[in-house]
Amino acid sequence: MASESRIRTTLGPFTLENPFILASGPPTATADQIRHAFDAGWAGAVIKTIRPDEMVITDVSPRFSAWKDRDSTLLGFENIELLSKKSVSYWLIEISKLRREFPDKLLIASIMAGADPAEWQDLALKIQSAGAHAIELNFSCPHGMPERGLGAAIGQQADLVRELTTHVKKITTIPLIVKLTPNVTDIIPIAQAAIKGGTDMISAINTIQCLIGIDLDTFFPIPSVGGYSTYGGYSGPAVKPVGLRVVSQIAQAGSTPVIGIGGISSWNDATEYILAGASAVQVCSAVMWRGYGIIRELTTGLSEYLEEKGLSGPDVIRGKALSQITSHETLNRNIRGVPFVNQDTCTKCGTCVISCRDGGYQAIRMTNKGVAIDQERCDNCSLCSLVCPSKSITMISIRMDRQGAKS
Repeated sequence: MASESRIRTTLGPFTLENPFILASGPPTATADQIRHAFDAGWAGAVIKTIRPDEMVITDVSPRFSAWKDRDSTLLGFENIELLSKKSVSYWLIEISKLRREFPDKLLIASIMAGADPAEWQDLALKIQSAGAHAIELNFSCPHGMPERGLGAAIGQQADLVRELTTHVKKITTIPLIVKLTPNVTDIIPIAQAAIKGGTDMISAINTIQCLIGIDLDTFFPIPSVGGYSTYGGYSGPAVKPVGLRVVSQIAQAGSTPVIGIGGISSWNDATEYILAGASAVQVCSAVMWRGYGIIRELTTGLSEYLEEKGLSGPDVIRGKALSQITSHETLNRNIRGVPFVNQDTCTKCGTCVISCRDGGYQAIRMTNKGVAIDQERCDNCSLCSLVCPSKSITMISIRMDRQGAKS
């Protein structure tokens, strides 16, 4: 069982029982869903983006598609779903109820309004009066809304991010979070614009614009809506490297708390985000795939990891990896990872031989005794260790002198 005190974390002015928050999306589409999530053990939830009642949305069907491996494990997930279908009045009532029923849980309201800043202000004030702990400004939805000049269309323009953040910040008193899109060339100017506008926190990333596939029989793009489709939002495990990159860049650039999002499906993923500078994490696709109950795996795994390491909590490891992220030019050229083969576990499948022959340096051959690596030809790229299905090849770091000899 997870130690509650060990996984307690701080997020700006808030203290959370654990760092796991439900992201804005289908798992937070109704108040009852949020209740189930809180009962299961989630520390917080971001309500599926609330819009003014005048902003009409109509979802299409189907609107989800998935990229899976052979055993149906989720690799990537696409959605073209829009904002909350619930009215503003529904959420104002339910926010108040949820706050009373779950006083120790963090309730964040995601909002989106039209081009007029006054619409954002009006909606934000209503949400604040209902009792939400914080407001998340959705400047990042990559599908549907950008066609109206909203969502990622705002988040891709630093001046608009700063302007709208400023307008909302000056009339609200609860913490403000700006949710950023990864669909930009450089995230730093956008993050800095949000900070200059007064945001208290940043959440990143929203989904990545994508086309997940094309049906080879019908030639229809997927998900097919009567034979047609559109570019959607990509999430799931495959986007984690992008999320880690963005979160680490924002964390390196300043002290504003960051909430990490993107591809989190295990406690390991969450811990990597914390090491990259995140104060907490948001999860969506993994819950859609496996349910709210994964929170038990997340909290137990994180607690056991911290205990094994002798660490008091997530806060003490926040950003610990940032000092090790540097430019390519400054990486040490005098260190080499030399492959070592464990012949006892090697199955002699030949995968490494083929990969090295066709994608590497032709340094591996199969002998009667097992895999043999020609160290003269080996360029220490590590491909063999990555493709080995039995994990029998490991890379051992060796420091070389300036002439290239081992030292």
